[in-house]
This record gives sequence, structure tokens and C-alpha cells, in this order.
Amino acid sequence: MSSNAPVASAPKAGAREWAGLAVLALPTLLISLDQSVLFLALPHLAEAMDPSGTQALWIMDVYGFMVAGFLVTMGTLGDRIGRRKLLMIGAVCVSVTSVTTAYSTSAEVLIATRALLGISAATLMPSTLALISNMFHDAHQRGRAIAVWASCFMAGTALGPVVGGTLLEFFWWGSVFLLGVPVMVILLVAAPILLPEYRDPGGGKLDLLSVVLSLATILPVVYGLKELARYGWEPLPSAAMLVGVVLGAAFVARQRKLTHPLLDMRLFSSGGFTSALVILLFSMIATGGSYLFITGFLQMVEGLSPMEAGLWMVPSALASIVAGQLAPVMTKRFPLGVVIAVGLGSSMLGYVLIAYVSPVGGLPLLVAGFVIAFFGGGPIGALGTSLVVGSAPPEKAGSAAALSSISGDLGASLGIAGLGSLGAAVYRSELDLPAGLPTGAAETARGGMEGALTVAQQLPAEMGGKVLAAARDAYTSGLNTVGVACAVLAAVLAFTAATVLRGAGAGRGKSPEEEGPGPERPGQDETPAPPAGGRLAALPER
Repeated sequence: MSSNAPVASAPKAGAREWAGLAVLALPTLLISLDQSVLFLALPHLAEAMDPSGTQALWIMDVYGFMVAGFLVTMGTLGDRIGRRKLLMIGAVCVSVTSVTTAYSTSAEVLIATRALLGISAATLMPSTLALISNMFHDAHQRGRAIAVWASCFMAGTALGPVVGGTLLEFFWWGSVFLLGVPVMVILLVAAPILLPEYRDPGGGKLDLLSVVLSLATILPVVYGLKELARYGWEPLPSAAMLVGVVLGAAFVARQRKLTHPLLDMRLFSSGGFTSALVILLFSMIATGGSYLFITGFLQMVEGLSPMEAGLWMVPSALASIVAGQLAPVMTKRFPLGVVIAVGLGSSMLGYVLIAYVSPVGGLPLLVAGFVIAFFGGGPIGALGTSLVVGSAPPEKAGSAAALSSISGDLGASLGIAGLGSLGAAVYRSELDLPAGLPTGAAETARGGMEGALTVAQQLPAEMGGKVLAAARDAYTSGLNTVGVACAVLAAVLAFTAATVLRGAGAGRGKSPEEEGPGPERPGQDETPAPPAGGRLAALPER
């Protein structure tokens, strides 16, 4: 039963809980590093393995797709078998799959190992965020803890190029994946000492058919969106999306009938919960798509080394961290929806600057643009995540955390696939190759900027210079188009946040019993849960 005691009466977290938060930050940093580090490693992969254009996109996308596909399952599984236990199992699996990914021998093997790494990583995110709700019962402290968690994720995304760039300066491309091994060893040692265990013994057994339906819903839809964005309207991807939608309806119908559903659909009865998920999803679409082209511009247009490109990304990391930490403080004076809307409006201005970047001398404007864009994205990362988790009852924290992570991971992957394909289409249409270029070389150059760089190295200096100049102009046009698309998206999201999140933060997560008739639950779990009553985690008492 949920407690209606005032938030101020909740016990305060001590040194052990804050040390435990540092432990939970490790897998958070690692997952975001794994997402972003491949942006810089891709040119090295292309040189070593010569993947096709489709294979290169799958190498980039499959990790995020697998994480998104398994998050609901892993979030619910953690609620039932123990969140700390699942976290430690995941740490072992991530260690093993990181090594196999690092030593992949072909593009096909790399795609397969990246998929396994994604499945393993899906065990980590919902467990870390759900455990925060167990460790920090006081709303003020929980808000700060979730802001730290979100900042770690944003920092890992931006610091990935720095760490990866440093490794790529001295080692082979596979070294970027070995980062996970020492991180997971530290987690395995510290978790039993600093982290509490929590499970919901009334959660029932995992419904395997629901697991299959959840995967069969997400993966065909993602595949369809990916292919349609790249090739336009085609029968196969259209049919895949239709299948995903139909199976998604079957998944929802089954969850409503089950006594112990894989995903409790009553979570979506909270308007703030649902709105925050949608805004998180679409904001990450913009972040993922723009990040792909920004890192490519730094390396292939500006000609920076991986380490130099990574260092230029540091300001955006600092901006997102600062914004994430300021956001909960700003909600003391301004409504949550206003704070998020102002942040997204700032992101819009940053993306507008990116739309005006030129291929020659465009680095200062690019840096200014993505720093502003990332700063504006900080509030939705911190407050949106807190709103999602704070709207759910304690026994559903794992499921809520999984849905929050799905919004972020799926959004970033869709941004890479959709906006990446948009930018690539602009690149192909704007590429003006010099006359006399061999047919095979021209086709390679049209396949992408990476191909143009390879072709230019094989041609006489004058002809190669012309190919490079044309490719840089075309790639920058693709970046500008992506900037426009992201600016429009940020503007729409800012308006949405200002309107639909006006009353967010006043409610509280309700237990299934409070929502209405539902499955009967046994007594208290092994580890007492934090009170479900009280204000949103990110918001202090007013």
C-alpha cells in the first residue's frame, strides 16, 4: 500500500547511498560510451572491414535496437528476480560480449556481437535507475540523484569521442569496446557492498509470449522506418511496419488480460508519464541524428584526428551536465513544463546555427551550435526521466525505468537511421563530381563521404582534390538539412512541453491497488520500497 505521509518524513540517504550512486553511474557511463564511441571508430572500421553501406548502418544501429527491444523484458525481470542480481548478471554478460565485439573478424560477425552486447546492456539501465528509487526515499535527494544519473549518461555520450579518440590514436578500432571490462569488474566488486536488493515477490512469472510479442513489435517497426527513410516507399519495409503495429496491438491486448503483465499498461494513465516519454523519444531523435553528422563533419570535412574531434565535443558534454544539474533547481521557481520548454527552445536555436555551417571555416559556428543544442537538451534528460520514474509506484520502478531508457535509446537509434538517411540523401543529390571520373570511383564516392575519401586517395592529386571538395560541400549540405529538421523538431517539442506538461509534478505514482481493481498482491517485499506518495522526484516541496 502506498504511503500518504509527507515527503519530508522520508528517511534521508547517507554516505552509503551516495557511494552506491557512484557505482550505479559506472554502467550508465559505459552504455552511453558504447553508443557514442562508435561514431569515431566507424571510419577505422570501414578501412579494416570494408563493410557495405547497409552493413555500416547496421553496425551503428543494431546495438541501440537490441537495447531498446529488450529493455521492457529486463526491467520487468529485474523487478521479479532482484534488481541488483540482474545488474550483476548483466555486468558479466557485458564483459564477455565486449571482448567478442572487440575481436570481431568481419562486418557480419561485428553486427552479431554488437547485437549480443546490446542485449546484455539492456540488463543495466533499468536496474540502475530503479535502484535509485530504492536508495533515495527523500524526494529532494532522489531528484538530485536522478539528475546526477542523467548527467552521467549525457557525459558518457559526449565523452565517448574523447576516450575513443585517445584509444584510436594508439590502438586498433576494437580497443574502444574493451572499456567495458574494467568498469564491469569494479561494479561486480562494489555492488554487493553498496547496493540494496529489491524485488517484487508478487510480480509472478515472466510471460514468454509477451517477451516475444514485445520484440516482434519493436524490431519490425524499427526496420521499416530505417529502410523507408533510406530508400523511400517500398513494399517490404512497409509490410514490416504493418506487422509490427499489428503485433503491438496484440501485445497491448495481452498485457491488459494478464494477472502479471510484462508491462502494466496502467502506467500510461498518467498524462505526465506518457508526455515525458514522447518528448524524450523525439528529443533523442534530434540528438542522435545531429551527433552522427557533427562527428562526421569534424573528422571528414575539417580533417581532425579522432582525438581532436573528441576534444571538440567536450564543451557539449559540460553544457549538458550543467543544464542537467540546474534543471531541478530551476523547478523551485518555475513550472517543470516551462523549464523543459525553455531548454528545448534553446536547442532549436543551436540547431539553427548548425543549419548555417559552411564547409570552409565552419568549425566555430558548429561548436557554438551543438553546445547550445546540448545545453538545451539537459532539462528534458533530467526532469523527463524523473517525471517518468516518479509517476510510477515503487514495485513498477523497473518497468518505468525501462520505458524511459527505451525512449532515449530508440530515439537515438531512430535519429541515426532516419536523419542519417535524410542527410545521406541530400549528400547524394548535392554531390557534383568532376567530369572524367571512372564509373566505379563515382559510385563509391556517391555511397558516402567515407567512400569519397577512399576514392580521393587513389586518384591523382588534382582530381582527388576536386572529389574531396565536392564531397565536403555535399556532406555539409546534408548537415545543414539535418540541422533544419532538428530545429523544427525542437520547436514542436518546446510547444508540446509548455502545454501538456503545465500541471506535471503535482501528482504521485499510484500503486496498482489505488488505480483500481487489479491482481491481488502479496505483502511487503524483501527490501522496503520508498513511499509512493509525494511529489515528483525531481521537484522539491513548494
